[in-house]
Amino acid sequence: MFSRMFSAVEATAHCDLPCGVYDPAQARIEAESVKAIQEKYQGNEDPVFRMRCVLIKEQRADLVKHHLWVLWTDYFKPPHFEKYPQLHELFNKATKQAGAAGGKGSMDPAEGQKLLDHIAEIDRIFWETKAAAVRGPRVGSPR
Repeated sequence: MFSRMFSAVEATAHCDLPCGVYDPAQARIEAESVKAIQEKYQGNEDPVFRMRCVLIKEQRADLVKHHLWVLWTDYFKPPHFEKYPQLHELFNKATKQAGAAGGKGSMDPAEGQKLLDHIAEIDRIFWETKAAAVRGPRVGSPR
């Protein structure tokens, strides 16, 4: 009886309260930090400064991956993947670019730019889906 009164219900969201607020800008801002840190690293020979650059850049790259995964797994739904069949591959490339393949694994600003380019394409698709949702049929309105 006691266990039925206090049973847990599982809920999943990118935060404790499913707020429905999603925006690729979060990933883009962190990716801009990755690229800026890569540029600062290239312009400075101080080993202590460079070590700080590597550590902070890796933290920012992890945040990029986190924000991309939230969009990929929580915002985008099967109809989006049907309309944009390249979306899964695009997210895969972007998260790998944020990881060891680019953002985390390289101090080359060109790799940071590749990450920003992937995010720009995700951003374009995201806003197309948001616009389509706003333009969609309204309940009670003639079609």
